[in-house]
Amino acid sequence: MTRHDLYINGAFVPAESSATIEVIDPAAGEPIAVVPDANAADVARAVHAARAAFDDGPWKEATAQDRGRVLLKLAEIVRQRGDELAELETRNTGKPIIEAEGDIADVATCFEYYGGLATKIHGDVIPVPDNAMSLALREPIGVAGQIIPWNYPLMMASWKLAPAICAGCTAVLKPAEQTPLTILALASSFADAGLPPGVVNIVTGLGESAGAAIVEHPDVDKIAFTGSPEVGKKIMRASAETLKKISLELGGKSPNIFFADSDFENAVEGALFGVFVNQGEVCSAGSRILVQRPIYKRFVDAMAEKARTITIGPPLDRATKMGALVSREQFDRVRKYQEIGKGEAKVAIGGGVAAVKGLERGLFVEPTIFYDVDNSDRIAREEIFGPVASVIPFDSEEDALRIANDTYYGLAAAVWTRDIFRAMRAVKKLRAGIVWVNHMQPTYVEAPWGGYKQSGIGRELGKWGVEEYLNVKQVYINLSEQPIGWY
Repeated sequence: MTRHDLYINGAFVPAESSATIEVIDPAAGEPIAVVPDANAADVARAVHAARAAFDDGPWKEATAQDRGRVLLKLAEIVRQRGDELAELETRNTGKPIIEAEGDIADVATCFEYYGGLATKIHGDVIPVPDNAMSLALREPIGVAGQIIPWNYPLMMASWKLAPAICAGCTAVLKPAEQTPLTILALASSFADAGLPPGVVNIVTGLGESAGAAIVEHPDVDKIAFTGSPEVGKKIMRASAETLKKISLELGGKSPNIFFADSDFENAVEGALFGVFVNQGEVCSAGSRILVQRPIYKRFVDAMAEKARTITIGPPLDRATKMGALVSREQFDRVRKYQEIGKGEAKVAIGGGVAAVKGLERGLFVEPTIFYDVDNSDRIAREEIFGPVASVIPFDSEEDALRIANDTYYGLAAAVWTRDIFRAMRAVKKLRAGIVWVNHMQPTYVEAPWGGYKQSGIGRELGKWGVEEYLNVKQVYINLSEQPIGWY
């Protein structure tokens, strides 16, 4: 079992806090590491390092080209260490190794994209009356506090670190207490990538200790958070004390809508992938599966038949399609909703614990499909964050869109149909930040990501992601030699 320190001002340093957190391998049910539970004093050290690097260090003088080269070097390092990072991610999260390898490849792509974007941050020249010129400059906002979820640990860290570095900010990042290992591993290569001390600092700890201290610190200028709406609301309230800029990517209860004219085989695959990928621990999971009545029974039967072929097993086995849930807390949450669902709807498949030979202490559950679900049921309204699908019948296009929008979430949605006119009508009417047509879950760094309603504020990825780390400054230049003539 390995022991880790905090990463502050370019070095791994012991925490002032004596409290620690055991990091668990959820497939084996055994601890694999110990990390500090940082306190407010530890966070203050990290913020001080980030502030000094932003205000006075070499980072302040770094050009856009310099920042771009750092990000491109980080991408190169991630690719060189890809096998190591993917295995560590799998051991820490319980996800299948093939999915972890894809995640790590996406991390490299994210750093690479923002490495190219660093030299494309432009200001504006604005026509103004009189003999004058007005400029709009985009400048880094300052110190960013970044709080990362446990479902895609290193990928979510890259989604926040890459645009912050691209913009010229410095950062204090807190990984989820359950999954801190890959970002700590990558931190050992920050200096090799050319990051000066203090530009990126990593503090581990609980949300109520380390996370709250980051949000409340007056020298933190911006908070980026991915997680639950409940915690997002707390962050929003706490950030109001110092009027921090915030971006929040919160939960979802995404509708995956299947019309009778959709490509049936691809649609069934899309329904299963949309809710069971990454054990269903996905904020955009298509967990509400809306199916038009003419194909409803056939669709439910086909889903159940294919779900029986999903291999649940050791996450490092390349044949495994579904691994372990990330923690005992999450396992208990999913098991609770499996039992709630049995009282609300009918079970097509699953609904219990999955046994994996040799991993009897592992946190495995069965892929579960409930059908004849009403949209008012708890399993249709509350985010489960596990492999639990709620299949809901509908009659008409109007009916489908009404059900789809009847939620306080609005992160994602998908529509499956061969009718392009119907697809585009649905795209315009769905209240969600991402709408897929005849697919579910593809996410690219070039395109914006974020939600409507209680699924969040702001956008990540693409050019929109870097805007979250920039301030706009107007510069007015008087070109006239005439006196102002006020008095």
